[in-house]
Amino acid sequence: MPSRVTDFSATALAGEEIPLISFQGQVLLIVNTASACGFTLQYRGLEELQQAYAPRGFSVLGFPCNQFGEQEPGSSDEIAGFCSREYAVTFPMFAKIEVNGDAAHPLYKFLKGARPGLLGLFGWDAIKWNFTKFLVGTNGHVVARYSPITKPESLKGKIEKLLSASA
Repeated sequence: MPSRVTDFSATALAGEEIPLISFQGQVLLIVNTASACGFTLQYRGLEELQQAYAPRGFSVLGFPCNQFGEQEPGSSDEIAGFCSREYAVTFPMFAKIEVNGDAAHPLYKFLKGARPGLLGLFGWDAIKWNFTKFLVGTNGHVVARYSPITKPESLKGKIEKLLSASA
């Protein structure tokens, strides 16, 4: 039974399988993304975090998902082109996945179990919408879950604290 984010792997937009152990020792912000969502502008804030903190051992991991209003209908090539062209995204982007239901990616089943969110108290841990964020410490354990309305830049202090604790 996996106990850390780094126990999983995921397929990159380019098609190669990426073992998340390659991010071991880093602080991670894992986000389900979409190109045609009201929160899509958050790509800008996510990229700013990537640029600011990557040299200190931080990475955003983006997981496109089409489960919410069909707001990510594109192919991997279309998603990659959009992210590059519109937001100059440099952080790792993975192939489109499902985050809820029987076909949810194992990583997302793990994330939701580790931090079920407010309604998790009632046994409902589903991701509610695009741009739900999970903050992961250097040990691969999920530290916190943030709703889509949480702006990436508001997480700077928490990211800095995790990075400082690992220094």
